[in-house]
Amino acid sequence: MRKFTGLILALLTALALTACSGGGEEPYSPDQVQAMADAGAFSETLEEVDGDTAFALYRLADYGLVREDLTDCAVLRSSGATCEEAAVLVFSGEEQAGQAQKALEDYVQGQITANEDYRPAEIPKLENAGIACRGNTVMLVVANDLESALSAVEG
Repeated sequence: MRKFTGLILALLTALALTACSGGGEEPYSPDQVQAMADAGAFSETLEEVDGDTAFALYRLADYGLVREDLTDCAVLRSSGATCEEAAVLVFSGEEQAGQAQKALEDYVQGQITANEDYRPAEIPKLENAGIACRGNTVMLVVANDLESALSAVEG
């Protein structure tokens, strides 16, 4: 089981290191965020975040994006007890999604730095965060059970 989880993490990391592309895979769907929650991937009930808040939270403007580039999204995140969250962001184009992927990678790194002393038990979740891009969509998942989250997305 540990090898399987390692393989999934390696695959997700490889996806995160590649630029957004169609690649024949279906774009992520905002519905997949709730599917991850329903699969029991998170250790607590997460709260919904709207598009305006997500745009600000992930600092997308710092990456050359404007609010109109984010055409749809679903974001669930912890109210503060953990660092868990899931997001699918839909953009007007693949270039915008590629910029958002960079923003999410930097966001997670910032979360690691901010939580090293505050919530050290959350650091492994952040270090194993899944960030991937498909077409004009980007997915972020920081979960207690990453395997369940990814199974819900791929299922």
